[in-house]
Amino acid sequence: MNYFNYFTEIEDAFVRRRGKHLFLSPMDWALMESWKQQDIPLHLVLRAIERAFDSFESRPRKRSVKSLLYCQEEVEAQFAEWLESRVGANELSPEEKQDDSSKHFSTTAIETHLSEKKKILQHLLNAAGDPNFSETLARAIDRLSELQVEVTGANQVDARRLEDSLTGVDRMLSDALLLNEHEESKVLMEEIKAQLKPYRSQMEKAAYDQTFNNLLLKRLRDKFGIPRLSLFYL
Repeated sequence: MNYFNYFTEIEDAFVRRRGKHLFLSPMDWALMESWKQQDIPLHLVLRAIERAFDSFESRPRKRSVKSLLYCQEEVEAQFAEWLESRVGANELSPEEKQDDSSKHFSTTAIETHLSEKKKILQHLLNAAGDPNFSETLARAIDRLSELQVEVTGANQVDARRLEDSLTGVDRMLSDALLLNEHEESKVLMEEIKAQLKPYRSQMEKAAYDQTFNNLLLKRLRDKFGIPRLSLFYL
């Protein structure tokens, strides 16, 4: 799947079908991240959004669709059907091949991106009080330095490989945040439970758990100022 277009194309499709501009909520972004982490192909999500709105518009209602969660059930249904159809298949469809393409970025833009993120992490390291988290920050900074050297010495940057490396560093930082037991985490967990409560009955357990964890991580990263390293934020 094309990581770089995954979120923006879903957002564009949802806003277009809704008919009014609407900023997606943190919960909607967490839901999209859960779809990405489940490896749900982009073309399936887009098709599910279209079908969900077709169904909604066939039975006019007073209330409008305000959240991407309205499309969740259709996305899961489309994905289940796709998985079943893929049993024993080896060839990718043209849509899947297109989803798997990588976007090319200039070396200068990538070097600037890595440098800026490294400066933020260094600032956090200088102010960090927890030894374990300080060690994780230091490891992340070292890894970004290594990637900078690789990018500078490359004739052409392999964006997909670099994205995988940045995802690994991001995961390391996220794991460190979750392992850190602090009062802020408990408060945020209660807030997220309350936020998701109206939708829990509409979601599969796996989707709910993934959305919950994504929201918690997003809140923790925002709380502690941890930048997102992905090239999607370039």
